[in-house]
Amino acid sequence: MNVRDIMTDEVVVIQDTDQVAYARNLMLKHGFSRIVVIDSKGAPVGIVTEKDIARKLRGNGAAWRKRPLDKISIRRVMKNDLITVSPDTKVKDSVEIMLKNDISSLPVIEEDELVGIITKTDLMKFYQNKFQSKWKVSDLMSSEVITVNENHAITHVISIMEDNNIGRIVVMRDSEPVGIITSENISFADIEDPETGVSVEKVYFVHQVDGKDKKNFRMVSMLTAGDIMTNDLLKISKDDDASLAAKIMIEKDISGIPVVEDDELVGIITKTDIIEGIQ
Repeated sequence: MNVRDIMTDEVVVIQDTDQVAYARNLMLKHGFSRIVVIDSKGAPVGIVTEKDIARKLRGNGAAWRKRPLDKISIRRVMKNDLITVSPDTKVKDSVEIMLKNDISSLPVIEEDELVGIITKTDLMKFYQNKFQSKWKVSDLMSSEVITVNENHAITHVISIMEDNNIGRIVVMRDSEPVGIITSENISFADIEDPETGVSVEKVYFVHQVDGKDKKNFRMVSMLTAGDIMTNDLLKISKDDDASLAAKIMIEKDISGIPVVEDDELVGIITKTDIIEGIQ
């Protein structure tokens, strides 16, 4: 089977002259996690993800990082080295390209024109339809799970995720998993100002510097894993069919599920683990 058989035809794009605020608003409004960037001729020149925005705008550094989001060009945060495939690329080959380059999507180009995109979610749907009963969760899951305690400061959580280059982390209470934090939770996390009661964006979109932003820095530091984790944690057994894990991830729009045995965490299965099962 080829990429054209499972790719998504409609691709969300923005111009390379647009600002980060526009990309961010599109992501929040429509639930997108990535947007293809095109030039004035409609040719794809890059791609931007929530993780790209969060990492590029975090903390101190170049002066442009301190500008409002509507004053920062999307060129500052997008990935320029765009990796693409053609509609005739084999599905298995697209999996290998994603895994090799540690990316979650591939724009599909035909005769220099953007005609679609293939994502890990598209590959998950392919797996669910074609690979039922081939693998159990235990065959594909990662048994080593990086976790944090619900009372860990969010700054610690961010450091752990970045140091280990992971997009999600399981939150524990004693020995039981009680929540999960993803890059999306952190990128656009909201919290109420305790003094005003107004919901304001924190974490990555507040610069942790001295002076005028000192108050915001204090509030960011007060955040814990328990404040922003997803509480309604889904779990799966290691003996379940991996296609069930794929089905749950697709339906719930999540990228990983903790694997438990007798309520004890024994692993995690992610989109990446699932698509590795496409052989």
